[in-house]
Amino acid sequence: MIIPPLSPGADGVLVKGSQLVIGDWSASGTATEVAPLHVHHQDDEGWHVISGALRFRFEAREVDVDAGSSVLVPAGVAHTFGNAGPSPSRFIIILPKRLDELISRLHDSDRSEHMAIYERYASQLLE
Repeated sequence: MIIPPLSPGADGVLVKGSQLVIGDWSASGTATEVAPLHVHHQDDEGWHVISGALRFRFEAREVDVDAGSSVLVPAGVAHTFGNAGPSPSRFIIILPKRLDELISRLHDSDRSEHMAIYERYASQLLE
């Protein structure tokens, strides 16, 4: 499966295998985080920044990651991320099927349900 180049203004595109999902996503805004600080107890998650920069926040520090850099967050490491701004960014995200399902459930639910949803997917919301 091939991810074609992302069209300007597009939200993103995913290709899904039986256990792995690869997405081409974009982000905008300055220091806008996609989620509160959280941890995945059994799953790794990876990013490759294509353009712009992403800001990753861990429990004890923040780091900006420029285009051309990759980030691997191992299972058990608390994190969140977002665009480092002010320019938009584009990135590839690589995650297991379980985390793709978690993200889908979060987008389809009320915020009051998020803590329970994280727990169902071997993850924990920390904020």
